[in-house]
Amino acid sequence: MDKATVRFLKYFVVGFSTFLFDLLLLYILTDIVLVNYVLSAGVAFLIAVSVNYYFSRIFVFTQTERRFVSGYYWFIGIAGVGSFMVMCVMFLFVEIFGWRYIISRVLIAS
Repeated sequence: MDKATVRFLKYFVVGFSTFLFDLLLLYILTDIVLVNYVLSAGVAFLIAVSVNYYFSRIFVFTQTERRFVSGYYWFIGIAGVGSFMVMCVMFLFVEIFGWRYIISRVLIAS
C-alpha cells in the first residue's frame, strides 16, 4: 500500500473509534449521570475530539512540524465552534423533530 492509503486508513480508524467514544460518553453523561442531552453532546464532543487529536498526532500525522500544545490550542478553538454547532443542531433534532438524542448525534456526524 502507498503512504497516502495507509495514512487514510489510520485516519479513518482513529476517527471512527473516537466517534464511537463520543457516542459512549454522550450515553453515559445523558442516561447515567443525568446531564441534559444538549450539554452532554457538547462535552462528549470536546472530549472525543481531544482524544482524536492526541491519537492522530501519534499515529497519523507523525511528520507535523507544529508543536503538540500549540497545535492543540488551534484545534480545540475550532472544535469549540464545532461543539456549539453540534449542540444547536442536537436541540433542533430532539426538540423540534422529536428524534432520540443518539440517533440525532449520529445524523449530525454524517
